[in-house]
Amino acid sequence: MSRLADQQLSIWLGNRRGIGMIGIGVLACMLPLAIGFASAKMNPTMSQQGAILLALVFPAFLLAILQSRLLIPYTLVVWAVGPEIRRIADWMEGTYHSVSLLSVAPLLVSSMLIIPVLRGIHLAEKPLTRIAVFFGIELAYGSMVGLFKNGIVFAYDLANYVVPLLLLPYLAIKPMKARELDRLLYSYANIAVFVAIYGIIQYLMVPPWDAFWMNHVEMNSIGVPEPLQIRVFSSLNSPGPCAIFLAMALVPMLMEKRWRGTLGWVGVLLTVVCLLVTLVRSAWLIAFVMLLAYILSSSSKGKWKTLFQLAVVGLLLYFIVPKLPGAEGLVARMQTLTDIQEDHSYNERLDLLHTMLPAITSNPVGQGIGSVGIGTKLDNGGDLGELGIMDNGYIAIFLTFGICGAFFFFGGLFVIIKRLLVRIAERNSSQPYIRLALATWAGAVASLISDNGFPGMRGYLIWMMIGIGLWAKDVIAERR
Repeated sequence: MSRLADQQLSIWLGNRRGIGMIGIGVLACMLPLAIGFASAKMNPTMSQQGAILLALVFPAFLLAILQSRLLIPYTLVVWAVGPEIRRIADWMEGTYHSVSLLSVAPLLVSSMLIIPVLRGIHLAEKPLTRIAVFFGIELAYGSMVGLFKNGIVFAYDLANYVVPLLLLPYLAIKPMKARELDRLLYSYANIAVFVAIYGIIQYLMVPPWDAFWMNHVEMNSIGVPEPLQIRVFSSLNSPGPCAIFLAMALVPMLMEKRWRGTLGWVGVLLTVVCLLVTLVRSAWLIAFVMLLAYILSSSSKGKWKTLFQLAVVGLLLYFIVPKLPGAEGLVARMQTLTDIQEDHSYNERLDLLHTMLPAITSNPVGQGIGSVGIGTKLDNGGDLGELGIMDNGYIAIFLTFGICGAFFFFGGLFVIIKRLLVRIAERNSSQPYIRLALATWAGAVASLISDNGFPGMRGYLIWMMIGIGLWAKDVIAERR
């Protein structure tokens, strides 16, 4: 009887796989027709952008269907080079587009994580459910208020919150082995080194497509499109995201040899040099907090080894930085860290805190998703709205989600740190990944002093590195 049941189950599973393959085949046949029909209805610009967008999304779709471990590295590549592809497309066309289809490429590519998540969501463990409840309530509340106050434009900002969060269930449902996690961080390091190399080239000789973009974007803070006079943004869309991408890659590169990438210490130095020429000081704050948290949570032997490595890197920079082209500007920028009271940016943030606190207390419901950040472009003719730039992440969260939504947001962060601290106490072979997650959590919370980094690319990096530590398996326990 049992053998008969097993045979029937095998037949049923085989039929399901067969139906699934037929469905994929039909989709593969219909998709080109649908794309061709849609392209015929579009103007040439939209058609070109749509073709590039599909070319970026389709590999992610295939990787998601095949449940490949290359999916996350591929999404990191698109987050890193997507803005550059958009700039080159505008330059080749000779027209700058303030709002482009290509700007959603990283989100659409990363949204393919939903395919493996939906397949395995029934395998979710209790800690994931608890985290999902907190962030789910926060986002549902912010969405309702956002739809009422901001209209349909809230959907773009909602996607910037939700898509990065998909990494938590993705990494929880099918946890990676230590070798796979090392390969992921190794890939991230290599992508960061590529970004750094291109950024240094950009600093020394501004490529024409980047100069074209700078001449049209009206962003005075990035300098002028001349060699040595540019605040480097590399292949990303501004110096801030570029610096964050490099800083968050730099910490694991410094901490563990196996996470350092193909070029090893040369890659570390290239990353540091490029990070310097972005002139983004908040990225150094994040890197410092992450390094401090990682070192403090390490064993005594590991602490001394790490401190020695950092001392060597610092000594090399001490001799290298003054010899860099345009070093005077770099040194002057970094010296403002020691004289913070005279820093214009610091004083502006203090004024912002004083002026926005009454706005929060007078509107405890919040403005809803879509009211703060880059999403305001969609309802303002391609320009940032009144709250498009908010140089304080805590204020941005309370303005967006109100007191109720902020409670669930910070409650979710508390649940995460509680689980990480429990995992740190276990003292198993997955400790490096847990310490990295703990360091990332600390850096993310500290970075809220400058802005809200949880939506978008930084959120993607934050949840990737936190998810690695939350669900990393004990290698020794697996072997048993």
